[in-house]
Amino acid sequence: MTSPSETLSALLAERRALIGIVGLGYVGLPLALAALRAGFPVLGFDVDPGRVAALNRGEGAFHHIPGEALGPALAAGTFQATGDMARLREPDAVLICVPTPLTRHREPDLSYVEATARAIAAALRPGQLVVLESTTYPGTTDEVMRPILEQGGLRSGHDFFLAYSPEREDPGNGEFDTARIPKVVGADDAAARALAEALYGALVVRTVPVSSAAAAEAVKLTENIFRSVNIALVNELKLVYDAMGIDVWEVIQAAATKPFGFMPFQPGPGLGGHCIPIDPFYLAWKAREFDVPARFVELAGEVNTRMPYHVVERLAAAVDRTGRAFSGARVLVMGLAYKRNVEDTRESPALKLIRLIEGRGAVALYHDPLVPVLPATREHPELAGRRSEALTEETLGAVDAVLIATDHDGVDYALVARHARLVVDTRNVMARHGLAEGLTGATIVKA
Repeated sequence: MTSPSETLSALLAERRALIGIVGLGYVGLPLALAALRAGFPVLGFDVDPGRVAALNRGEGAFHHIPGEALGPALAAGTFQATGDMARLREPDAVLICVPTPLTRHREPDLSYVEATARAIAAALRPGQLVVLESTTYPGTTDEVMRPILEQGGLRSGHDFFLAYSPEREDPGNGEFDTARIPKVVGADDAAARALAEALYGALVVRTVPVSSAAAAEAVKLTENIFRSVNIALVNELKLVYDAMGIDVWEVIQAAATKPFGFMPFQPGPGLGGHCIPIDPFYLAWKAREFDVPARFVELAGEVNTRMPYHVVERLAAAVDRTGRAFSGARVLVMGLAYKRNVEDTRESPALKLIRLIEGRGAVALYHDPLVPVLPATREHPELAGRRSEALTEETLGAVDAVLIATDHDGVDYALVARHARLVVDTRNVMARHGLAEGLTGATIVKA
């Protein structure tokens, strides 16, 4: 008699396994496309009815993923999106790509993971592979996911198979799409690890197996903590060098010419996106269970969290030097997304900057060609519905300062330099475009 693992292994090898993906966002949708391109049929799940309907019509969900990407699969009937979680019984492999945010007290919020696990448990059948991709602390797969999934009587490693494979997605990066990024795979039994390797081995350039789900969970945190700590370092160096009259961007550019032993990171107005501002706190929280301090991790979080406050202090001081009181001043924030050339506003420091600016009595407008209307966000719901201002000579002439928070390509920075009174640049974009102060009409301040 063929075992459940042997049956699923054959389905994966023949590309006949139906792949279910829960969460069709910045991670889940590219993963669905990678599975489709590898020849698998895909059933996508999402709790947003508008997104489900749009995807089933073949409309693009994100700036960097064109709508026509799903067209062939929709026409062939190999892709469908649904909000019906009862259909989780249908896929042979279920990949979970849901948010793992923080609470207001900076503790892990696993409510989306737990709700998804309960939905899967209600439909779970023998022979299914379940893989958590959401970033989380070591132990989540075994301590949170497995007990929920086993509540119906099926056993992990025998009746169904449970693994962890951390998402590695960089929205807007044309050089490394999902299929070109190696995938770490971890599981607590050999059968689950082998099945997860077989699945991802068909989707991406290379799989990297590790000894356990907890080890794979730690890999993802380590990747993002590395970035968080190094960004905090250059943000702190920016403050130190600024006090000395030294341009930190010039220093980093020169240091990066060393062909070994140095990796350049860039300072900015704070951290954004779903990973770097959040993931380090997952490890710091878990470390307390073992009475082990994570001092570097927590210090980096503190430094990066303070950066928006530093930027607004620099902005207010620069406005004051023009003879205009900051209270009542009008500020145009340029770039609302958390990173260049994407429309993602999750955890964007620009939103915090708007709140801090308005908290000091100034008026904050924004311009972002990729965010025409500000969507609702977990951390700043009160800003939802605001609209991007047109970048015109009239708009620039009507504000007291321009604050560059995100440096999208395709923006007319020369227009800004010609018609703004004051530009506070947190990304060094004006210098990169050769728009140094003195060559144009604007006063340019780096922050």
